[in-house]
Amino acid sequence: MRLPWLGNSRKANRQPTSSDIFHTEIIADVPVPERGEAVRFFSRKVVRPGKLRRFSNRDLRESLLSCFYLGVAATLPVPWWEPICGWASGFRRKRHFRKEFARYDVAVKAVLGDAVDTKSMFEAQLAALHTRRLVLAAHLVAGWRWSPVIRLEGLEGLREALRKGCGAIIWCDQFAAQTIIGKRALREAGVDAHQVSAQYHGFSPSQFGFRVINPPLVKVENRFLKSRIVFERSDTYQVTTRIQKLLKANGVVLMTNTVYAGSAFAEAAMGERGWTHLASAPANFAARAGAALFHMATIETIPFRQYRALVSELSAGLQVPASPVKDTTAKNLAVQAGFILSKRDHMLETLKLCPEQMMAWSSATRLTERPSEAAIGNDGA
Repeated sequence: MRLPWLGNSRKANRQPTSSDIFHTEIIADVPVPERGEAVRFFSRKVVRPGKLRRFSNRDLRESLLSCFYLGVAATLPVPWWEPICGWASGFRRKRHFRKEFARYDVAVKAVLGDAVDTKSMFEAQLAALHTRRLVLAAHLVAGWRWSPVIRLEGLEGLREALRKGCGAIIWCDQFAAQTIIGKRALREAGVDAHQVSAQYHGFSPSQFGFRVINPPLVKVENRFLKSRIVFERSDTYQVTTRIQKLLKANGVVLMTNTVYAGSAFAEAAMGERGWTHLASAPANFAARAGAALFHMATIETIPFRQYRALVSELSAGLQVPASPVKDTTAKNLAVQAGFILSKRDHMLETLKLCPEQMMAWSSATRLTERPSEAAIGNDGA
């Protein structure tokens, strides 16, 4: 019997989380003999879609930051921009250190070693996130006052691959400058690229963010793209078909290294004792379509003045021996595993140049070994 004055349970009325809940399973451990290591592939299925909120906790803050950086880009000289980003990143620094630094410290040292100064790196990463916002504002209002030098390296390799007529996939890392400057580097070099993008791409995952906060970023990115392929889980077949058509037409497709948009991803060793998770979709498309697969990372060398966009071709390694038709899936996974390890090597090489500009780090432990991880074999994520 429920006493009337106690009312309804708060727990019973609790709204679903805004994040999707996944069921994650291991597909296979695929060895790469010439490397002496293996790649683990996972599948992810949504068991409970997240509730799209009208507003998120960050919406007010992101709106204020957008207005602030628009004013900075419109009125202040470029040499002032870097110290302003450092100053603005200090307002919530203590909170970030309290809630995020412990995991960041473990993850970074697992990849780069115990000698690295993770405290300084973390502070620089917080400033880099503000730099990303100011770069967006500069593209909106700065105009002729701001003209950074962007050096694109590896363009000849990309053009040589396109001469073969099978298209190319550019697999982009999540460095702070990649979002806008990377696309701008390709466009200024004459490369018309198509970006595969999540529906709620941007700074906020809420309805308000989708309508107000995120559109300026998407608008600026679209200046440097031929088209944008919006990815939705319910529309996987049509997105896959469109990407295949673009590759058959010798197009260039950009994919960002995120494991959250697709239904499968891979895990590989990283650095000294760490592990990284990589989207398997780029390697899968390259293996099936015969398209060239490239690594891309864009880094800032002189704040707001000079950037390097690095493009290099990935290799699947030694040719996989001929297999019966029934082993086609295993053969495809073997090719993907070679591409993923090649991507891992290129990413680690770039990461050592400027680790503070990397926006996403994985973990010091394997996904299946995390004590708090309910994703493997359970209906949770």
